[in-house]
Amino acid sequence: MLHQLFPHPDLAEALLPQAFDVRDGAHDEAHLLRVWRNVAAIRSQEGGDIEVLQAATLLHDCVWVDKTSPERPLASRKAAAKAREVLCSLDWDKERIDQVAHAIEAHSFSAGIAPVTREARILQDADRLDAMGFIGVARCLYLTGQRRASLYHLTDPSAQERPLDEDHFALDHFQTKLLHLGDHMQTKTGQIMAHERSARLKTYYRDLLEEIAGGELGGA
Repeated sequence: MLHQLFPHPDLAEALLPQAFDVRDGAHDEAHLLRVWRNVAAIRSQEGGDIEVLQAATLLHDCVWVDKTSPERPLASRKAAAKAREVLCSLDWDKERIDQVAHAIEAHSFSAGIAPVTREARILQDADRLDAMGFIGVARCLYLTGQRRASLYHLTDPSAQERPLDEDHFALDHFQTKLLHLGDHMQTKTGQIMAHERSARLKTYYRDLLEEIAGGELGGA
């Protein structure tokens, strides 16, 4: 069972039913487990409250807001508010609830909230690591297919002569977000972990553009 893979299995068992209001292949239990493993790897070097980190990890995506919604930047705040309610029902004290809520609020790329605690910095790094490397590519393409968007612009795949449009083209999302995540890691350990994943992501993007260009030129 998934809850047994966490250091506080009773807490995990209590929180997992609250982890998602909407679930998809990029935001599911597998995502939570990957993020937790990133959290644990970073914490092993950076320290941090393991119970706060586990609660924040399990609840960081507990409220879903569509990517195209104008309320998308509020998703992490909504998740933090729900997390407060859940943890209050488990009789957590206010200070620790505040720590979890801040980590959840600050993990989001679109929210633009700076993490001010060690736990918040760790969760932000851990979640962003899951948007990098090969798993980041897989999640990006999954979500592109889910919203019936295109892989790339037919005549200008790298947006040399047009505005970037990540809502309609997967490769544009690489430029607007994914390729730059490694430049903004909050912890030293996160920076080290991001280095290899960033390289994989950049290699994929470059090689895919080469294949696209070859196809346009009539190459096999």
